[in-house]
Amino acid sequence: MSWGIELWDQYDTIATHTQKGIDFCERFTHFLKDRCSIELKYASELKKLVKNYQPKKKEEEDYQQYTWAIKFWDMLKELHDLAGQHEVIAENTQSQVLKDLQSLITETKQQRKKDLQEGAKVQDHLKSSYSQLDKSRSKYERAFKMAEKATDDYRKADADINLSRAEVEKTRNQMMIKNNQCDECKNEYAAQLQQTNQHQRDHYTQQMPAVFQQMQGMEENRINKIKSMVKQVADIERSVIPIINTCIDGMVKASDGISAEEDSRAVIDKYKSGFPIPNDIPFEDLSNASVIDTSNANGTPKSSLDSRKGTVSDKKRNKKDKKGGGGLFGIFTSSKGEESKEDFSDLPPNQQRKALNRKIDEFKKEIARETAEREGMLKMKDVYVNNPALGDPNALEKKIEENAQKIDSLQAEMRKYQGYLTNMDVKPSPAGHRRNSLSDDSISQSSTNMEISQTSGPPQTMHNEPEVYTEEWPEPPRAIDDEDGDHPEFDQTEGDFDDEGFPVIGTCRALYPYEAGNEGSVAMTEGEEMFVLEQDQGDGWTRVRKHDNSEGFVPTSYIQCHFYDQDEV
Repeated sequence: MSWGIELWDQYDTIATHTQKGIDFCERFTHFLKDRCSIELKYASELKKLVKNYQPKKKEEEDYQQYTWAIKFWDMLKELHDLAGQHEVIAENTQSQVLKDLQSLITETKQQRKKDLQEGAKVQDHLKSSYSQLDKSRSKYERAFKMAEKATDDYRKADADINLSRAEVEKTRNQMMIKNNQCDECKNEYAAQLQQTNQHQRDHYTQQMPAVFQQMQGMEENRINKIKSMVKQVADIERSVIPIINTCIDGMVKASDGISAEEDSRAVIDKYKSGFPIPNDIPFEDLSNASVIDTSNANGTPKSSLDSRKGTVSDKKRNKKDKKGGGGLFGIFTSSKGEESKEDFSDLPPNQQRKALNRKIDEFKKEIARETAEREGMLKMKDVYVNNPALGDPNALEKKIEENAQKIDSLQAEMRKYQGYLTNMDVKPSPAGHRRNSLSDDSISQSSTNMEISQTSGPPQTMHNEPEVYTEEWPEPPRAIDDEDGDHPEFDQTEGDFDDEGFPVIGTCRALYPYEAGNEGSVAMTEGEEMFVLEQDQGDGWTRVRKHDNSEGFVPTSYIQCHFYDQDEV
């Protein structure tokens, strides 16, 4: 199947057809540019949408506590990544397909121009041969006519008796000359005709088919390139589909991670005040004023109802609550100009405990960072001592001293807040006994310490690293017993107390062996199960009872605790 054979007489048509192919390539270029523009605009609008719905600074706290907010944020991140894949489609299309398409258009135009010039040259050569043939034929026709006329003149002169022999001979000579000229023109015409026919055969069987074949190859190459580019555009989009599907899977996973139960617990944990539920309001018999006076004489408040009005029905206080100024319902907000107290005593008990624990955790992180920095400086000092050429070890003395002072200061501040927490926990309850329940934050803190100890081995006490810590591990607290073995510090009327007076608040398992080296502590073996009698009050010790009924304190970081109140929902 060849254009040179099938379309030997359609040179102009083929020239027009190849131009249409180039026009299509340019149109395809405009299509890809518009496609890239749409992809980039779509990606930009998606990213703008994500940005507009990012949590504001005042909303970040909610986005870190509730699953519905956290997972919505995760969905926004996945949508942002999805938008990036549309940018990838546009960028790859521009850098790969459009670049190759521009090269194809330029190459095709140059090839077409070259082929058309060669075809025009071949056609001009054939036209020139045709023109030579026409000239030789016309010359032969003129010579033939002149020869015929000369022959007729000779015949007339030869038949005319009035003409002399010389005149007849002259006419005959003229006839011979014209006939010779006619024969020469005839031979010249015949030769030119043979040459023109040869040119025509070469033109239609060799020269023009070669030109057509080149144009056919150019057109087929253009079509194949367009085919590969259309496939390349599809492959570019197909290559990002797995990533887009991953983003979509991430959105589905985010939706699966939303938990109403967890969010409900988070609301309780965030807003729980820790205040007890108010007691029933007593009936106030106004007809018996003496009863009221007697109650006042015994130290009872004048009116229990008045004490409740501040939280339920006092109009003035309700107005204040609405402004966020105080009362039970306004306790979660504070005025912008009011600064919280150092011990957070202006917060509800539960919130105060959480704030103190957060503060203590901050000090611990800062102490750990400073300790690591100190260890690095000490190692560097040892290197300088062993190799003075690397540096002066005395130059680090001042920095080490400043670091030690900073650690001491941080430890003092941390002990102060631990004291606030301890005072809060030992503060007597309305029944007169020390509170045994701790916040969920302190429990999670102990769990965190346990996890760290599991990964790094038994924790080292402070007195084992004098170059880092400046104080030793405190002595375990001693049990306060009276002569009869009772514990007057506790009120046995509340809680499930054992025979010794301490309630069992949970169980624990020893992570590491411990030998009792201080008064009031007990030894334990790795994996030993024990009862928890008193939780860590911030001093690093937990009171336990072993199965042989021996009691004492063990390091909190050496055990893994489970408290009964964790089972309560």
